[in-house]
Parts: sequence; C-alpha cells; structure tokens
Amino acid sequence: MDIKILEQLLEEVRRGRLPVAEALDRLRTLPFENLGFARVDHHRQLRQGFPEVIFAAGKSLSQIRGILTALQPNNDNILVTRLAPDQAEILLTEFPEARYYTDSRVLTLIQGQIPDRGRGVIVVISAGTSDIPVAEEALLTAQIMGHQVESLYDVGVAGLHRLLAHQELLLSATCFIVVAGMDGALPSVVGGLVDRPVIAVPTSVGYGASFGGVAALLTMLNSCATGVAVVNIDNGFGAGCLAALINRKD
Repeated sequence: MDIKILEQLLEEVRRGRLPVAEALDRLRTLPFENLGFARVDHHRQLRQGFPEVIFAAGKSLSQIRGILTALQPNNDNILVTRLAPDQAEILLTEFPEARYYTDSRVLTLIQGQIPDRGRGVIVVISAGTSDIPVAEEALLTAQIMGHQVESLYDVGVAGLHRLLAHQELLLSATCFIVVAGMDGALPSVVGGLVDRPVIAVPTSVGYGASFGGVAALLTMLNSCATGVAVVNIDNGFGAGCLAALINRKD
C-alpha cells in the first residue's frame, strides 16, 4: 500500500467519511498476507518505497498468479523478474494490462503513474550485446522505481573508442550500472573515468574459463578504480535497486 493512499484512508476516517470497520477491512492484509505457499509483504511499499517484487524462477505458474492477484488490489506497480516465456504468455491473457520484456524476462504491471523519485540520470552500460538481458533487467527495475535511465550498450574493452565517444552521457549521470561478462574489466574503466558511483554487475557470459561469471566477479571485486561496488552474478535487479537508492531525491 502506497503511503499516500494510507494517508488518504486515515483522513477519510478522521473526517467521518469512512467507517472504521471498512478502513480495517482495507488494511486487513497489512503487514503481510499468508497465501499458504507465500507470505506477501504488503508493508514493503511503506518501508522501502516500492512493493514486494516477484522472483519467478523456481515458482510454479499458480504461485506466480497467486502473488500477482494478491498484489494487484493495492493498485501498486508490480515487477516480476526471471519469468519464463511460456509462463508469461499465459499470464498476459489473465493480466492484459501487463507487459513482458522477452530479452530480460521481466514482466511489469503498471497500475498508476510512476512517480519521479530521481535526482538525476542512471546510466546503464553493457560491455557486449550478450550482456544486454542483464542490463535490461537493471534498467527496467530502476525505471519502474521512478528513475530516469539511459542505456549505452556494446561498448566493452575490446573497442574502448565506442565508450569514449559518449563523454557527454558519462558526465550527465548520477550513478552507473556497468554490466560485463568475459574478463569483467569494463567497470574499472568506467570507474576511472567518472566521479560517480559505479555498480558493477558480472554476467555468466563467457567461455569455459569464465566459470559461469566467477572470473568477471573476481575482476570486479579486485577493481583498482575507486567507487566501484559489485553485486552478484547476473543480478541486474539488485543493481537496479541499488542505483535507485543512490539516485533518490530524499
């Protein structure tokens, strides 16, 4: 439940426009709703500024549907990550207002205007085209949380002139999300060029010795550039959340 909706509800009770019993009925799912297979955290919007996000990997279609159905009445904007295409196809028939992004496997259900919570621009950078799905997960996460996001893709260290051609964009950002697999070197390069926080995201993209992203992760953890923080392998969602916190107005 959004804090503004809660304030309006309490104001209606105070003025006698809404019976206490009806207000209690609307608040009955706070702080959480027990669905048996999940405890949906309806209080998260009040605590953290954005509702609970559904991580779809490992969940059945009925479980995802049940959580979506529980979240929808609050009129919150809903984000589902790591949603399989076959599950998305079915859910889109049941929630026609939703939108599915195939590359990132993200589904969004926008039920109201997304408030502008940012104080600047978040720039999402990918080293290669193969890193774009993780970069898009980060971008969509930050956008639905109310932030302006710009993207700059396929500018990795194999051709740094591609990155350096966008100096104006680099200088405009409040913070960066830099997504890279293979050798994972790009966040260090960006960190050495800018005076803003850099969130590094290692991806599982690479040949055998990349060890499913572990090589990129270790490179980023050992960055010689200052101001570089690292999230887990392929964790675009986590990077988008962290960037949103850095870029918040208040």
